[in-house]
Amino acid sequence: MADQSATPTPSPAPPAPTGPTPKVTNRGRTTAPIAISNSDTTDIPEFEPFVAPGPRGFPPLTEFLDINDVDMMRKPDENNKIEHHTTLYSSDVLIVRRGQEFQVKITFNRPYKPAEDKFAVEFVIGSNPQYSKGTYIPVFPAKERKSSWESRITDTSDNVVTVGITPEANAIVGKYHMYVTVVTPFGVRRTKRDNSRDLYILFNPWAGDDAVFLDDEEERTECVMNEMGIIYHGAYEDIAERNWNYGQFNYGVLDACLYIMDKSEMPITNRGDPIKVARKASAMLNSRDDDGVLVGNWSGDYTYGVAPTSWTGSTEILLTYYKSRMPVCYAQCWVYAAVFNTFLRCLGIPARVVTNYYSAHDNDGNLKTDIILDENGRIDRNRTRDSIWNYHCWNECYMSRPDLPLGFGGWQVVDATPQETSDGMYRCGPASVQAIKHGQTCFPFDASFVFAEINSDVVFYSRSKEGTLELVKVNRTHVGRLVLTKTPGDVTRRDITDQYKFPEGSTEERTVLEKAEEYGCKRETSNPPPADVDLVLSTLEISIGDDFEMNLEFVNHSNQQRTVDAYISGSVVYYTGVHSSEFLFRNPKVKIGPNKSERVTQIFLLIFSSYHIFRLVEQANLHFIVTGKVKETGQIVTATKLVTLHNPKLIVQVSGAGKVNEEMMATVQFTNPFSFSLEGVYIRVEGPGIMLPKFKYYSLITAGSSLTWTEFFIPQRSGSTRVIATLDCPALRQVYGQATVNIVD
Repeated sequence: MADQSATPTPSPAPPAPTGPTPKVTNRGRTTAPIAISNSDTTDIPEFEPFVAPGPRGFPPLTEFLDINDVDMMRKPDENNKIEHHTTLYSSDVLIVRRGQEFQVKITFNRPYKPAEDKFAVEFVIGSNPQYSKGTYIPVFPAKERKSSWESRITDTSDNVVTVGITPEANAIVGKYHMYVTVVTPFGVRRTKRDNSRDLYILFNPWAGDDAVFLDDEEERTECVMNEMGIIYHGAYEDIAERNWNYGQFNYGVLDACLYIMDKSEMPITNRGDPIKVARKASAMLNSRDDDGVLVGNWSGDYTYGVAPTSWTGSTEILLTYYKSRMPVCYAQCWVYAAVFNTFLRCLGIPARVVTNYYSAHDNDGNLKTDIILDENGRIDRNRTRDSIWNYHCWNECYMSRPDLPLGFGGWQVVDATPQETSDGMYRCGPASVQAIKHGQTCFPFDASFVFAEINSDVVFYSRSKEGTLELVKVNRTHVGRLVLTKTPGDVTRRDITDQYKFPEGSTEERTVLEKAEEYGCKRETSNPPPADVDLVLSTLEISIGDDFEMNLEFVNHSNQQRTVDAYISGSVVYYTGVHSSEFLFRNPKVKIGPNKSERVTQIFLLIFSSYHIFRLVEQANLHFIVTGKVKETGQIVTATKLVTLHNPKLIVQVSGAGKVNEEMMATVQFTNPFSFSLEGVYIRVEGPGIMLPKFKYYSLITAGSSLTWTEFFIPQRSGSTRVIATLDCPALRQVYGQATVNIVD
């Protein structure tokens, strides 16, 4: 007989499931799904009875008040859009701002009798609207009935009643459906679902009770209403400008912005909080972990998308994402910042794009950007992992911060460029600019990361053959050299460095750094004695194709002769500071006389072929770094210089009457100045308020040849604006041109 106590034979584990991870629902956890989509709606019955009907049903309700028509007063020339600063939105739907009254005209079947007639206006947003969640808001004009939104009857004339409605200053931002209901003895009768009665409610920087209130009309006009942006790039010593059409009022852009929040599955109930909206959007503008708007690409290969340097505005990007439901290729930091700016301004949050020159990207989570040198003073590129971006663009948005102590509201840093994770996702902010300036790096969100971007020290280590590191030099002033944004109401740049940091070397700066250290931001406190030899590299402005000379001067501050074994390297670099290829290397031994009596200059002639255009990456940066060791003292000396090569320009000309609704013509001209052909050339052109994005492809532009592209357009509104154009191909990136246009009615 078989032994009944025998150990059973174990079965193999079932195979692990393959394919996509199943979507987890709220079933069993909540009684109803959490509303996460503004586009989802719930059918609301046209009649809700108070009691069950009798055998013959309800009697005819013709003797009671009924609704014949509802006028949303949504035309651009009517008061609602004018008073709410929404006339520029290309939409037939009413768009208003919270915390401010708008008006609706209701036409009844007979004159309204306040003593006996009862009606209400209902607003719903999302699926499963609930009064307690703020997604179902009944508004009662009668004073005896209270509601969270204020309302009043402002006018009555025959059968028409005008109702003024004021949404709460913290109301959910998004697209609402509106119904008008009338109370009868038998039940509630309401209007049918009608898309013409939809309305958008936005943040309101003009309302004192709104969290985004900005009490500066010039700044508010710039950071909410202006579509024409200037984004700064290039190098600290050679600042360049890039025009950008934010296009926040263009048709479909508002719906695209609301879709971004839907795609993120952000609960509808959180969408009235600008802190939560900005933080969620900083994750959704990149595609790293949530199929967000833009795919980042710094490789130089843009075969399957649009090169970041080719975009002229945000409209094409946002509408492509909205229609395709797929991330758009490709972006780098200024594209992320520009599209994020459109998102924020479109929803009514004041926002601006900011550029930080020499922005540290520290991989160790401290306030040190480490440069590793070998024993002879030559940079060890394999072991130098931290990088300093020539510039980095992020956004500032304006809001109160009730989650922080008093005084830390106002401008907040948000950054959609995927650099490091925050709470498990690639996002950054909002981080209070005041907190960053005063070293309060413990405050949410990501203040310590932004603090490091503008306050890191560049620390040079000498690595021995045994692998030990010796500190040899600290540069405390290189990172965060300059922070720029556009001047409100002007086309000039505005230096806002003092909003982020106190003057270098000041008592306040030392106090701030000590405070940041208390919160865990480690920095280098040692101060190696400065070398008594200085290296000076000349400042140059060079165009692509030029031959040029680079001068290196050795200056001896001691009273003895000095000998320097120098390493001079010239490299093509990405604007992120990442090394691409080396085109120059020299190793001179230089003797310098004492007391500045002798300045030794090394001159290097660089011809175009040595840094040939096909070796350049898209932003055409040449980085020169000189390191060396002083033989007599063992001290390390260093000098760096970033040279941004200037590209040829596009010529943009505009002709025509310059009147609204009258045809005009834009002409883009380009001449290939090189001795080789340009292949796969895209030209893009657009203009805020006058021309939607257009592009044209040229398979080949031969050496020395010219092209002319003419495009007709019809201006839709008056004012001063620009036509922006870019030319882009694998061999030549970042070619721009623009023309100013003044349109009159």
